[in-house]
Amino acid sequence: MTLNPSQTRKPPNQAIAAKIFHWCNIISLFIMLTSGLQIYNANPVFGGRAGLHIPPIFTLGGWLAGGRHWHFAAMWIFSLNLLWYGIYILITRRWRHRFVGANDFKALQKSQNSKRLIYAWHRIVYTAIIPILLLALFTGIGMYKPAQFPWIVDFFGDWQALRIVHFASVPMVILFVVIHSQLGRKAGGTELTESMFW
Repeated sequence: MTLNPSQTRKPPNQAIAAKIFHWCNIISLFIMLTSGLQIYNANPVFGGRAGLHIPPIFTLGGWLAGGRHWHFAAMWIFSLNLLWYGIYILITRRWRHRFVGANDFKALQKSQNSKRLIYAWHRIVYTAIIPILLLALFTGIGMYKPAQFPWIVDFFGDWQALRIVHFASVPMVILFVVIHSQLGRKAGGTELTESMFW
């Protein structure tokens, strides 16, 4: 009896560190997003206090101070999670397979292999999110401690410009999550995506 390749193929399995990293990211990002919307409601980025307000069902914290407490607590979880995972992939040398290299750009120009193209795009997107996350953290620190870090505010011109840049990082992170998930599904199907969590 000949087995079907799909029956003999070993299901993908990720290291426990990768699973913890993804869970911490999802939870902390969700808390930061909903609490950030609560903070936004106190003084909308566009239109001042008369600007667009987010319905309470999409916010966390109940009021400005509550939103700030949740937001910065999640920010610490998110930041430390990124730090330890960065150390982990550095020690295990997994960075060689995670981030973009010259071969990926060559593949986009010459390769006809759809799988190779997916991996190339995945590494490009994975690498591109790093400066976006750093920008979000950098601007967030400037908003959190403007008295201690006035040079961050000055770097962006003024407080409102700093808020706009921080606010703009949110849809970019959401877009990354969507693209990252879709590329993962194309590369290894639903099994690969689920293996990042279970």
